[in-house]
Amino acid sequence: MALKKDLSINFLGVDCENPFFLSSSPVGSNYEMCAKALRAGWGGIFYKTISVFIPNECSPRFDIASKEGTPWTGFKNMEMTSDKPNEVNFEFIRQLKKDFPNKVIVSSIMGATDDEWAILAKESEKAGADMIECNFSCPQMTSSTMGSDVGQNPDLVKHYCEVASSSTKLPIIAKMTPNLGNMEIPARAAIEGGAKGIAAINTVKSITNLDINLRTGMPVVNGKSAISGYSGAAVKPIALRFISDLMHDPIVSKVPITGMGGIETWRDCLEFLMLGASNLQVTTAVMQYGYRIVEDMISGMSHYMNDYGINKLQDIVGTAVGNIVGADDLDRSYKILVQIDKEKCVGCGRCYVSCFDAAHQAIEYDYATRVPTINEDKCVGCHLCLNVCPVMHCIQPGKLVYKDKNDNHTINLKETNSYL
Repeated sequence: MALKKDLSINFLGVDCENPFFLSSSPVGSNYEMCAKALRAGWGGIFYKTISVFIPNECSPRFDIASKEGTPWTGFKNMEMTSDKPNEVNFEFIRQLKKDFPNKVIVSSIMGATDDEWAILAKESEKAGADMIECNFSCPQMTSSTMGSDVGQNPDLVKHYCEVASSSTKLPIIAKMTPNLGNMEIPARAAIEGGAKGIAAINTVKSITNLDINLRTGMPVVNGKSAISGYSGAAVKPIALRFISDLMHDPIVSKVPITGMGGIETWRDCLEFLMLGASNLQVTTAVMQYGYRIVEDMISGMSHYMNDYGINKLQDIVGTAVGNIVGADDLDRSYKILVQIDKEKCVGCGRCYVSCFDAAHQAIEYDYATRVPTINEDKCVGCHLCLNVCPVMHCIQPGKLVYKDKNDNHTINLKETNSYL
């Protein structure tokens, strides 16, 4: 039997059996889908965004970005809000809360006017939702009063949060767009408007591929395409950066954050928790692998907590925030050379090519034996070779060299253990 620790955590005053939620998307867009996910072990659902506007969806509306035969590294969608009537969606929410009283159901809403925001917030509360997410970040909405255009306007974000929060007793979460430079600005505005939590990130505006014969983007809709949201593993670094930015802000860091963007495994979840998110949302990985990926998240997190003697999930939240610093604050007094395990090396030469053409020509390559060797006098410790090597643990950090030979202060190096 798989190890299962207590993964419960409180988010916005609501007790969650675990932090793993479906994000507002096609994976949680009707009763049957949501019920199946909750039975699989998800702690809650951010139901697909409900709006007064009912979209007429295009076909097709998905595309992928791939690399070297992988299923996909990134995923593009041109989905909009729910295409079901509001009364149907709110009835689904009502039934879900009735049938799964211990799960958390979040109503995600998007209005175009004050009245729409107010009505949707009130109906969410009537339906029995535990909290409300105000979606200010969908990148493919066609109206300037909806979606990511609103999320880039702090005044509108604040105003609509005021309208929504004054229309319900439920806690309001403001969902941020990554399609800007400083997310802290609209996040602060949302909090000023009454938001009790922040959600980040929504999808990144993108063009994934072009059909070079038709000379248009993908997916092709009658010869045309459109810029729309990019998600999946490729956006995780972007999401983590924004979570870190929010947690370094003195105002935004005081409210709970629900994080999303490229989460696939329990380790991804752990990284978001360490950077300050106390709730986690997933969509693209479910599209690729199904609802049961939550089993890996539950099991993996349980083993990690057990191995490190952690009893409460909350004790993990934010533990990495203080170690993300400005570039000027990094210790530049030393370099770490690399070492090559000749037994593991397959002689592919990728490290040599990368170092010779893109770094410091510090790797020598014997074409007769196909064995690379590090020239320690030239090596600057950039570790480009380590990262391009296709063989796990073939190239590893090696000798530590102080730039000042009289320096010997203690260096906190990256740990090597079973989790890395």
